[in-house]
Amino acid sequence: MAKRKTTRSPKASGRGSAKNSTKTPVKKAGGGKSATGKTVSKKSSNKKKDDGKQRLQRVMASAGIASRRECEIIIQEGRVEVDGQTIVQLGFKVDPEKQEIYVDAEKLVIERLQYFALNKPPGVVSTSNDPSGRPRVIDLINTKNRVYNVGRLDQSSEGLILVTNDGDLANRLTHPRYGIEKTYHVQVDGRPSQETLRQLQDGVYIAEGRVRASHIRFLKKNTNGAMLEIVLDEGRNREIRRMLAAVGHKVRVLKRVSIGPLKLADLPRGAHRPLTTQEIKTLKRATENVVKKKKPVKRGKAKTAVELREALGGSKKAGSKKPIKKKTSTRSAATGRGAKSKSPKAGTSGMGRRVSRTAKAPRRPRRK
Repeated sequence: MAKRKTTRSPKASGRGSAKNSTKTPVKKAGGGKSATGKTVSKKSSNKKKDDGKQRLQRVMASAGIASRRECEIIIQEGRVEVDGQTIVQLGFKVDPEKQEIYVDAEKLVIERLQYFALNKPPGVVSTSNDPSGRPRVIDLINTKNRVYNVGRLDQSSEGLILVTNDGDLANRLTHPRYGIEKTYHVQVDGRPSQETLRQLQDGVYIAEGRVRASHIRFLKKNTNGAMLEIVLDEGRNREIRRMLAAVGHKVRVLKRVSIGPLKLADLPRGAHRPLTTQEIKTLKRATENVVKKKKPVKRGKAKTAVELREALGGSKKAGSKKPIKKKTSTRSAATGRGAKSKSPKAGTSGMGRRVSRTAKAPRRPRRK
């Protein structure tokens, strides 16, 4: 009977053979070893359960109650109940489809999120409640849901404004730390110089503080005025009008043409349209990818060691935690000899004899 011919595999480089190396389990990326030594997949060990729950303030903001920050204040004030229990803890998670949520004793109804782009005409106010009865932005939107405008345009201004019931997105688009840029076309009296444009980019001061334009350029120049394109990354009340007034130019027409990636395009004045799915995704992506701004740290002038010692009241040295021990004056120090020996007790000499501190001259007898 013929013997089966076997071939040996060559040894692999390093320890062991190729035969043994094939039995060694291959560790997947992200895996690790447990306490028993078994290979465990990191993905399976750290997998979070998706139970459909969301933070309470996020659910409230998505329902159009207010911005997320304002919803947090409402929760802390004890105005929210979940399944009959008052919630004051931030970060509490709920399932809006299975749990009942009440805000100010009114049941929270989760409505379908809606997004509209509106070309606001002049004369319309950007407020949810106007005692004067003037036309509002939300009055121009044809919907039964409770919606509100994102940001504001003053009554005299016109252009693009976003109307939605997505409180989370509204907060991100309006909060200064996200730096979402808004572009405006502004007709002004007079022709600003290049120096004036640089001044607007460097910053001018208004009542709230220093404000600046992210970008500014000429679109058109006329004999009596000019058309400017101004980009802001944060908005204050009538900011552009007050900035230009500070440099001596009055605004005639102010129109917003874009909010981040969302453009006004050829939307007629007073008309609105629902945003497409791609536009909504682009807006959300713009708020997620932006780098949050850091407040500049105020650095004072460096103090000298003497100034630091005086600021600490002379009790501590600069950079030291130990108190400064005041040296007692001695006779040797007073005479400048620098001797380290203890000074003799007051009222005695060095030999132990008692002497007076001050030698008085003998009195002369008075002449008669």
